[in-house]
Amino acid sequence: MSDNPHANGGLLLRDLRLPDFRNYALNVRKPGAVDGEATRVQGELIRDVIKGNPDNFRVFSPDETNSNRWGAVFEVTDRCSTAEIIPGDDHVASDGRVMEMLSEHQCEGWLEGYLLTGRHGMFSCYEAFIHIVDSMFNQHAKWLKVANRIPWRRPIASLNYLLSSHVWRQDHNGFSHQDPGFIDHVVNKKAEVIRVYLPPDANTLLSVADHCLRSRNYVNVIVAGKQSAPQWLNMDAAIAHCAARLGIWPWASNDRGGEPDVVMACCGDVPTLETLAAVELLRTAFPRLKVRVINVVNLMKLQPQREHPHGLSDQAFDRLFTTDKPIIFAFHGYPWLIHRLTYRRTNHKNLHVRGYKEEGTTTTPFGMAVVNDLDRFHLVIDVINRVPKLGRLGAQTRQAMQDKRMEHKAYIAKHGEDQPEIRAWRWVARRSIRR
Repeated sequence: MSDNPHANGGLLLRDLRLPDFRNYALNVRKPGAVDGEATRVQGELIRDVIKGNPDNFRVFSPDETNSNRWGAVFEVTDRCSTAEIIPGDDHVASDGRVMEMLSEHQCEGWLEGYLLTGRHGMFSCYEAFIHIVDSMFNQHAKWLKVANRIPWRRPIASLNYLLSSHVWRQDHNGFSHQDPGFIDHVVNKKAEVIRVYLPPDANTLLSVADHCLRSRNYVNVIVAGKQSAPQWLNMDAAIAHCAARLGIWPWASNDRGGEPDVVMACCGDVPTLETLAAVELLRTAFPRLKVRVINVVNLMKLQPQREHPHGLSDQAFDRLFTTDKPIIFAFHGYPWLIHRLTYRRTNHKNLHVRGYKEEGTTTTPFGMAVVNDLDRFHLVIDVINRVPKLGRLGAQTRQAMQDKRMEHKAYIAKHGEDQPEIRAWRWVARRSIRR
């Protein structure tokens, strides 16, 4: 082959020096014991990636680096500008490593070109507005699919997205900022080139971010919240959970390894919170009800193994989700995506998914869950409706849950914020089952 690197399939991929992501871990002594802002923690990792790769890594964002809690990067670099810089400019320099412009398609084009030079980067964006680059993502994913089959093409760093300021915490900006549909668009592409991650807390986000930055020839979409929220897993547990891609949380389950009466599945940070709150309500109301809690980090794990390299075999899927028990699935995005990913499974008829169903407004954080029937009270009602033995026992609890939903609506109409019991809720560790 020619000595010309362009003739051999592009420039050589340069090494990316990564710090140990474990050093940024939040100290989670027990599930739900501390609160944290996941993307702020991730921002500290990204800061040190920039510091360790001063000519090899850039951040791209449509004027949202600070908003998405990556402000730590400005401790080591600035926003890049070749225009005149005046004294009032905030962290602006001609050699800045942050490429920021209120133009999603400009950021996308910059990043794709930067990757093709053999370097590395990450694109941070509000979830609702990443749709602006739908067609650009399409072309990059199609190019990756074809390029992967050309033996002389050199690998490039993956196209990495962080989607934050997401649908469930766009309560203050309203309906225009509430759209989780980019992941629906992404999963239509070839399984060999796309990955979608929804880490439930800061430590899982750190593990996922490290994995994505090390990967090659993929499009990685990470959806993570920036608001303060309960943290569930210590770093060792987070690493193990991310390696498995999904799994049972024994500390939140009480089926003791046997057959559950119901499976409570969740994918995304807010759905995880509401699921665990629902589980506590169920344990209080129905102490003998056996509940299995499953959390999903890697969305593609739900697909059949024959359709995605990360997918579960039918046998493994049935072991986790059972073949005949109701599955109440709280999902970050549009609920029909979960049905589409699992439509060939044998127990699909038992699957009931709650997610965003295009009901949005300017409201409270919990109000967003209520208007889309993803709230803890509605999840309890879903369980009562679908577990046969609760048909007679659950009537009063069902009515109580409906009353709580109405009480909440009345409270936010009067006070403009969520009820104190919602804002102060914490997982009660004494109810955790230890084997």
